[in-house]
Amino acid sequence: MKKNYLQALLLVFTLTVFSSCSDNDDDEDYTPVSPVVVDLTQVPYPKLSDYHFFEGDLKNLTPSLNVIPYEPASILFSDYAHKKRFVWMPEGTKATFNGDDKILELPVGAAIIKNFYYDKIQPSDTPLIIETRIMIRKADGWIFADYVWNEAQTEAFLDLNGSYKQLTFKDDNNVVRNVNYRIPSEVQCIVCHKYKQGSGAEEITTFIPIGIKPQNLNFNYNYGNETKNQLTKWVEQGYLENNFAFPTPEHTTINYSDATQPLEKRVRSYFDINCAHCHKESGHCDYRPLRLNFSETGGLNGHSNMGVCVPTVDMQDFDPELSNLITPSKPSQSMLFFRINTTNESYMMPLHGRSLIHDEGVALIEEWINSLQNCP
Repeated sequence: MKKNYLQALLLVFTLTVFSSCSDNDDDEDYTPVSPVVVDLTQVPYPKLSDYHFFEGDLKNLTPSLNVIPYEPASILFSDYAHKKRFVWMPEGTKATFNGDDKILELPVGAAIIKNFYYDKIQPSDTPLIIETRIMIRKADGWIFADYVWNEAQTEAFLDLNGSYKQLTFKDDNNVVRNVNYRIPSEVQCIVCHKYKQGSGAEEITTFIPIGIKPQNLNFNYNYGNETKNQLTKWVEQGYLENNFAFPTPEHTTINYSDATQPLEKRVRSYFDINCAHCHKESGHCDYRPLRLNFSETGGLNGHSNMGVCVPTVDMQDFDPELSNLITPSKPSQSMLFFRINTTNESYMMPLHGRSLIHDEGVALIEEWINSLQNCP
């Protein structure tokens, strides 16, 4: 009897061990799958939640598996709105490097997600997400999708017609500001994202993202569980080919708000993120003499590309004192300074994306102009 009892115990133990090993093997073989759905035959979807970019409560913007956050070194000014940016790519695909100063070539099916929000909406001093802009790469190019959030912050709905939202908020310095925030239409999106190929009757207009250049991502980012160079993260994630050298410090933009950095490098970084998408070859404003890519504002022609001592081409009915784009030591006689320091839509630059004056940006450009010497 005792022998039979021991044999039974041994059998139970053996079965338990095999069962445990089998369970562990299943766990080891399990590969988590991202819930993200980007069906190129169906996008843009009617609701933001249809993509499954975020898990849990939508307003928390907690990224789903393989949706990774990113941030450029310098920030495009958008009426003091904050942004949370993410990128997602289909499994087995990755971006291609085309140069330090060139937009990364994302694969077909990729999506760039940018959420615009304020931290301290008045009078409640609470956060509010306004819109989520998405760019999706199809086989024939990029498309736009803009999702406007409801007041309950439970969902955002596709709307490419554009609209305004009157808001009162506190900025990062606790200054109370009022803004008639503009949610862009698809036509306005096209202006900033256009890239012209060919010329004359052969000219074709395509669309490209803004900001995702290696020079803008070449710094450490806190991912919560680790802090890592963003380019390294993309490579390790399988989102970027590992066949290029990272930009050198000389060819890397900086945070223009960092007063410890050289003044002119801050200004060049500001121009690159806020102005260069239009003021470049094949951009919307390529008929103007300004060339404001970071890679074009250093070196021998850097100052002329930034408009220093360059005559204003079209004076229209402007004050004659604004005859130069940048007049050294004289911000009030510089056309570029005038345009970034007004909210008159007939004159202001950028053309879209703001309705307020970027006080800190204006102060930066003013300080730089005052540091320049006289024209030859």
